[in-house]
Amino acid sequence: MAAPTELSGWFPAIAIGVTFLKCLLMNTYHSTDFEVHRNWLAITHSLPVSQWYFEDTSEWTVDYPPFFAWFEYCLSHVAKYFDKDMLVVQNLNYASPATILFQRLSVIFVDVVFFYAAQECCKTVADNKVKEILTKPSFVLGVLLVWNFGLLIVDHIHFQYNGFLFGILLLSIARHCQNRHLEGALLFAVLLNLKHIFLYIAPAYGIFLLRSFCFKSNNSDGSIQWRSFSVARLAALGTIVLSVFALSFGPFIAMGQLPQVLSRLFPFKRGLCHAYWAPNIWALYNVADKALSILGVKLKVLDVDKLPKASMTGGLVQEFQHSVLPSVSPLATLVCTLVSIMPALLHLWLRPRGAKAFVRCVAICALGSFMFGWHVHEKAILMAILPLSLLAVESKEDARIFLVLSTTGHYSLFPLLFTLQELPIKVLLMVLFTLFAFTSLKTLFSKEGCLLSSAEALYLAGLLPVEVLCEWVYPLTAWQSTMPFLPLLFTSGYCALGVTYSFITLYLSLLTHQGPKHKDKSQ
Repeated sequence: MAAPTELSGWFPAIAIGVTFLKCLLMNTYHSTDFEVHRNWLAITHSLPVSQWYFEDTSEWTVDYPPFFAWFEYCLSHVAKYFDKDMLVVQNLNYASPATILFQRLSVIFVDVVFFYAAQECCKTVADNKVKEILTKPSFVLGVLLVWNFGLLIVDHIHFQYNGFLFGILLLSIARHCQNRHLEGALLFAVLLNLKHIFLYIAPAYGIFLLRSFCFKSNNSDGSIQWRSFSVARLAALGTIVLSVFALSFGPFIAMGQLPQVLSRLFPFKRGLCHAYWAPNIWALYNVADKALSILGVKLKVLDVDKLPKASMTGGLVQEFQHSVLPSVSPLATLVCTLVSIMPALLHLWLRPRGAKAFVRCVAICALGSFMFGWHVHEKAILMAILPLSLLAVESKEDARIFLVLSTTGHYSLFPLLFTLQELPIKVLLMVLFTLFAFTSLKTLFSKEGCLLSSAEALYLAGLLPVEVLCEWVYPLTAWQSTMPFLPLLFTSGYCALGVTYSFITLYLSLLTHQGPKHKDKSQ
């Protein structure tokens, strides 16, 4: 385990360095998410709580859980000192210089939570008395987390608050690694009430806490003795979780608004895929459907006039029907997601081998939901990449999977920044992060041979021609006006291959991983 005194030397330096970079990015492009959060500031500041989940002057209505609405409410009382006009609900698409400054600074400020969480995660990594700082697993992990390329461009260019949210997730994971399970459960319950997308990894938390915390002891063979089950521990967990949810949803239940709140949190009419397809199984499914429809028309097997319009490639967020393959319903994606994570949950139950096995299960649940979920956003890939970072510095196999997943997943975020002036920024930042990841992990496992196979290296090298084709060649062709969706389709489809491969290999590593046997030091 890394000593706190060692972290105090280099960790503040990397945190200050990345903060300075974030300040330099203040005037870069920002997406519609900037207006989303400005509108939420206005709603929570100007309207009573009873109207927060009913207000619809803007199309960007409040659709996060109550704790995040209260988070925006708190921010709004600082925002009023920058520009009061940003807090007027009717001021749609308002973006004065003072508003931009406040919004950017607010993201940078709350990233303090992420820095603290990353530092706590670094303390859980064994450095084994390594003297050279660049070869310390804790240092490598600190840079992989704090300088994560995806968080930099999604939060500090595109604009969101993922660093703050992932900070709470990582702090929760760190607390479980430190056998402070009640704190970890409390933090995760708070996280669920800030952003409900983390429900995807809730099964991993449930199984881990039930198996490794509620059972006070385990036999050496991993079998369960029900007499060792602690009702008191289960009651403590239940009290914590129920109290957090009661504090969050209680006021809206008292006002009879729970159905309205839930309708905002789970808008299933948005369609199977986001406007830009996340690189998952449904992206490959859509590509296959499109290819089959074209082939069917060419072979005169299908009548082009009777085929549904391919709205899935029109860049819109809506429901659509597949042309040839069966259309996918929300229930089907739920079943596929549950099936995809069930073996990992079963493995965690039958073979509890400490907190790192839990982290592996969290990564698999996050990736399984990304692969098969309904209306998945490309940014959700970070939910798998960040926890996997903790494993990458301690195992060659996990390092290999991390390199493939992070490189592919981070590149899949490129379409979020489509303006010309951000092109050199995103390319440079990704190249720097990727070079560090490859060189540092290669150094950590230098005695264990090559990290990547030839096929894996060749696939990742293929991202370079993909980038050249999409950013440089395609704009010069006539396809730009006739098939505007082509670069997104190509990027999504190619990256989906890498993410799918990472999901499969991560599962295989779960089945073959022989970690330390489970010991709960808190008992």
